[in-house]
Amino acid sequence: MVGALGLSLACISALSLISPAWFQSHTFSFGVLTYCSWPRGDSWNQSCGTFRSLEDIPDFAWKVSAAILLGGWLLLAFNAVLLLSWALAPIGLCPRRGSGPMPGVKAAVATATIVGLLVFPVSLASPFAKEACRASSVYRSGQCQLGWGYVTAILNAVLASLLPTIGWPRRTKVQGRTIVFSGDTEKIILMPEMSK
Repeated sequence: MVGALGLSLACISALSLISPAWFQSHTFSFGVLTYCSWPRGDSWNQSCGTFRSLEDIPDFAWKVSAAILLGGWLLLAFNAVLLLSWALAPIGLCPRRGSGPMPGVKAAVATATIVGLLVFPVSLASPFAKEACRASSVYRSGQCQLGWGYVTAILNAVLASLLPTIGWPRRTKVQGRTIVFSGDTEKIILMPEMSK
């Protein structure tokens, strides 16, 4: 379950990363990796472009944010694929305990995503953003509005920060035995009580 949730979060995160709708005005919108423009009143006739490398991105803070967000997305995708392969592997190949093979990666994904989202609005002070949003500055969008791409990325960060707690097994004691309830394996594992 956690692997499937991680994979769906990776797909939604990729969609928000390639979205040009992080900040938008009446004739222009831009995201981390793409931007679009259109004539006033005719949003169906869009012309879009992509920043093909970090060198093409117009501002240093924007480059830092893009690198951090891409790194977080790669970690999320890698962790999701690893969790799915771990969950689908034969039982004798991998013991099924805990929340997966690398539980710390989920926390790193959430941290990278949150840091990338906090750094990105610094780029509103760049000449590119000032031309698109008019009178924008650091953490002030000027005439631009917050778009669905940025909001989706924020929701992904919240869900990614909850992933580490979802996979943790729950424990309870029954008549001197510890019972581990694990959502990953859907089995009950009885463990003898250890004397202290």
